[in-house]
Amino acid sequence: MIIDADLLLNYQRCNRRAFLDLYGDVDRRDPPNDYLLKLLQDSYANHQAVLAEQVFHRPGYSHRDWQAGATATLALMQQGVERIYQGVLLTTTVEGVTLVSNPDLLIREPGLSEFGDWIYVPTEIKLGKRPKLEYQIIAAFHTFVLAAVQGAWAETAWLILREKGAYSVDLWEVLPRMQEILEDCIRDLSAPSEPEVFITRNRCSLCHWFGHCYAIAKEENHLSLLPGVTPVRYQQLQALNMTTVRSLAEANPAQLEPLPGFGGEAARKLVRQARSTLYDRALLIETGQNPATIAETEVPTAAVELYFDIEAEPALNLVYLHGVLVVDRASNTQVFHPLLAERPEEEEQVWQQFLDLVWQYPAAPIFHFCPFEVQTVERLATLYGTPSHRIQPLVTRFVDLHERVTRLVTLPVESYALKQIARWLGFDWRDPAANGAQSIYWYAQWLATGDRAYLDSILTYNEDDCRATYHVKDWLVNFLQTVYQVELA
Repeated sequence: MIIDADLLLNYQRCNRRAFLDLYGDVDRRDPPNDYLLKLLQDSYANHQAVLAEQVFHRPGYSHRDWQAGATATLALMQQGVERIYQGVLLTTTVEGVTLVSNPDLLIREPGLSEFGDWIYVPTEIKLGKRPKLEYQIIAAFHTFVLAAVQGAWAETAWLILREKGAYSVDLWEVLPRMQEILEDCIRDLSAPSEPEVFITRNRCSLCHWFGHCYAIAKEENHLSLLPGVTPVRYQQLQALNMTTVRSLAEANPAQLEPLPGFGGEAARKLVRQARSTLYDRALLIETGQNPATIAETEVPTAAVELYFDIEAEPALNLVYLHGVLVVDRASNTQVFHPLLAERPEEEEQVWQQFLDLVWQYPAAPIFHFCPFEVQTVERLATLYGTPSHRIQPLVTRFVDLHERVTRLVTLPVESYALKQIARWLGFDWRDPAANGAQSIYWYAQWLATGDRAYLDSILTYNEDDCRATYHVKDWLVNFLQTVYQVELA
């Protein structure tokens, strides 16, 4: 068995992914989507930017010919060159597992090693802005293998982070954790059967095995498809033999309350989620209040309503589109306003256009989905010195529909993201594959090519997001009013 840094990184994210990477049928892998390709391009560009000011040696070897790479790298280390880019280090565990380390840089420093009065220190170049633990584990892995090759321990390892610069990894703290993970990885990958499917969307979305795993989960009606079923909670449910949606839906929440990872509210919420999914219907969360009153006070219906959605590029700290759908109930009209920064330097101009538009309707509630829009408005106000009298009254008009939906109803959906909810309610996006990540890719392509078709795709997607938000809002109001009418009957 060969374990390299990429495999160990993927194991930290998902043991099943690592297993499939090692043993799975490559024909079942998803092709890389546009956003993933963009991340790879951005990572390469970041590498080049870091290396531009450095002189380094690169060992010659064919792709994944680890033995040739290790031989070439060892020759450079024996020569004592200052920097080695993408070298290969090999060692073998007592179990006979080959460990392959290929740090972005090996940097020479004073010290004593098998080579002489110098040692090498590993450095990883990362696109991320934070020193994630998974990155530090990989840096420690490089240090571990490197020690076996040079006969000496480096006192630190480095991460070079985008914008943040160099970060020193505390090896005394991280190395023991790395060894535990490595031992677990070797044990799990030596097992005869693949790990159970478990869908966690924030981790699975960019995985090349997602389609394969999701199909299995759907066929099995796996509990991980229920919102709120975390790995910890799933283990507890397994111990109680609650492994189906029906068994969970029929459970008494009191059974779950004392278990680790639950508590009273979480237990009731999870059972209610299972019931909603089992019967494929929306359920009102009891609040002790009149549902019709809730609809009037928390999901207001006004003569004019605004539906707001932002498109942003986090890597550039840029908001490139404010989409606003103006719904005039009196005139029965709907007008979409795409306020687009065609160039990053137009962000402030578009921000002012947004303020001018929303202040044309000073009494209109502004509906959005999740806190990002409000957070962004407050950030842009600070960035561009917008007077508080234009911002504070504006912020009070925002209505977060995600917060209202999750607090008031339970829906038979796999997640409480806008797409999942709106699609269950019958709303369809004109481009079914469009999403926020795709929008970021389209904007990057527009900047690179000048092809306005990319902008058109962004505007279509954003308008559909605004209209989906409108669809969810109207449904929620009607649902609350209908429940009230049923109670009166």
